[in-house]
Amino acid sequence: MLLRPIPGVGPVAASAIVATAGGARQFKNGREFAAWLGLTPLNRSSGGKERLGRISKMGGRYIIRLLVTGMTSRLRQVKTHPERVDPWARALLERKPTRLATVAMANKTARIIWAVLTKNQHYRPNAA
Repeated sequence: MLLRPIPGVGPVAASAIVATAGGARQFKNGREFAAWLGLTPLNRSSGGKERLGRISKMGGRYIIRLLVTGMTSRLRQVKTHPERVDPWARALLERKPTRLATVAMANKTARIIWAVLTKNQHYRPNAA
């Protein structure tokens, strides 16, 4: 399965995502997919001033729970195995609270999942 190598995505989360989203080709980009899941902040912008609100939590609560739980387990590795965690997650954890960091990582993972599903290619950790 294509989603299993993505860090924080286990077999249950991968099968749940594929069962609900299919190939994810109905979404134009990764942000739209993450918004469909409910992992993006509400946009209350007007007059050129960008205002992002709370995380909407609209969408599949089961998938959100699986992704956030997977990211929580990844952040716990920071204490025991700091070399396994990418620098972006480590820097995020230094400047944001733990729960907010896990949701941000789940958002990023959702975008990675969209890219893997639409391109039908295996996950490459350092792809540019």
